[in-house]
Amino acid sequence: MKGGRLNTILSIPTRQERSDAALSSMQELFALQRAASRSEPYPSQSVRRDRITRLIDLLFSHQTELCEAVAVDFGRRSADNTKLFDILPPINALKYAREHLAAWMRPERRRSNFPYNLIGGKSRIDYVPLGVIGNISPWNFPLTLALSPMGGMFAAGNRVMLKPSELTPATSELLRVLIAKHFDPSEFTVIVGNSEVAAQFASLPFDHLLFTGSTKVGRLVAQSAARNLVPVTLELGGKSPVLVGTGAKLREVATKVMFAKTTNAGQICIAPDYLLVTRDRADDLLVELRQAAKALYPGGLASNDYVNVISVAHAARLRAHLVDAEARGNAVIPLFESPSSADPRAVTPHLVVIGKEGGSLMEEEIFGPILPVIGVDSMAEAMRYVASRPRPLALYYFGEHDGEITQVSQQLACGGLVINDLMTHFLQDDLPFGGVGESGSGSYHGREGFQHFSHAKSVFTQSKWFDVGRLIHPPFGKRTARLLKMQIKR
Repeated sequence: MKGGRLNTILSIPTRQERSDAALSSMQELFALQRAASRSEPYPSQSVRRDRITRLIDLLFSHQTELCEAVAVDFGRRSADNTKLFDILPPINALKYAREHLAAWMRPERRRSNFPYNLIGGKSRIDYVPLGVIGNISPWNFPLTLALSPMGGMFAAGNRVMLKPSELTPATSELLRVLIAKHFDPSEFTVIVGNSEVAAQFASLPFDHLLFTGSTKVGRLVAQSAARNLVPVTLELGGKSPVLVGTGAKLREVATKVMFAKTTNAGQICIAPDYLLVTRDRADDLLVELRQAAKALYPGGLASNDYVNVISVAHAARLRAHLVDAEARGNAVIPLFESPSSADPRAVTPHLVVIGKEGGSLMEEEIFGPILPVIGVDSMAEAMRYVASRPRPLALYYFGEHDGEITQVSQQLACGGLVINDLMTHFLQDDLPFGGVGESGSGSYHGREGFQHFSHAKSVFTQSKWFDVGRLIHPPFGKRTARLLKMQIKR
């Protein structure tokens, strides 16, 4: 690791050293947090606010080192890119939770049904901490997806164990060191290590487990957690489509789609995975897409704002998709020139015009800067295509036709719908974020995140003036019959 403030904080141990240390301490740390959560089952508002504030301070105070670590892991990722997409979002999520914490913690009043409450009985919901939460976060946004959920988790009063990705070892190790400096391990701790560590982490008897990653690994995590009946939130991915509808402005579509598809080299779970456009507008849109890519990255693959794919293996996977697509007769259009001296992890953005067979591009989540474009005869055909496939994490519609917008919203199931933009729903802290079906289960962000990481405890207080038992306890008689006759009716 070269230069910068990062070297003054840590030196990265070998992968095996990290894994061995994690396996030896994981059970002890879990036991510590479990005991702490039992001894302080309902942290005060001030304690929760302090934990949120310390995490905000960590992100704010160590921006330089965090940006350096992310750049080391990706090989190339500008500080502006990391601040914009990996430091600002978790700070905003944490600040939002802190701002609304008092309101979220208030008991929620509910109606009490007659006759069981009779006179003066009261019902409410108390949102209480679950206890110890596990968070398995991915590599593509190693700060945002590790720390944004902490807003809801800390606001709900929980202790948290974080397992960041082994594919971002510098960032993961830096998080471990910084969190250990800002938090007691009974509050928040980080476990680093390989897939064996992740598997054992997923098998711990947490009170809740959040996993963000691929559908394939999500199934394994859910199976592992099920052995201990641990409830699981799965934030997965899938193939999120873009529908270009009636009235869509093609230049605006192209700019926003290419921004979303090339940001972080398309390594985003809610990035557009394919695009559907009517055939009469397809050629014009292809022209606009090519121009948009050049405008966003004037230096092409050498642009400082462009990001590498995380590993050589992932780059090879993406290039194999292109080879397969071309072999099936699809038009493969590179958007940048690829210099022979380029880093092997630098993957050129491509458009792929899909003919009869999409091949692997249309069977797997792409998770890279390749955009399949599919021509259709109508929006109805486009909607049928989307409806026939697994439910996506995100769905994007461009257009001004109110009828189409209503149809898309009501007839196509997805985790989240964005109209005339892409990915911005993730940044709205008052909207829940999550998938449906193969794209995930459960949601967090904002108030829903607080509630999701809490137990909604039902509380009923019986009236001190009139005990309902006088009416519903045996021996039953005429009074009971009169009561039932009054209540059992249409």
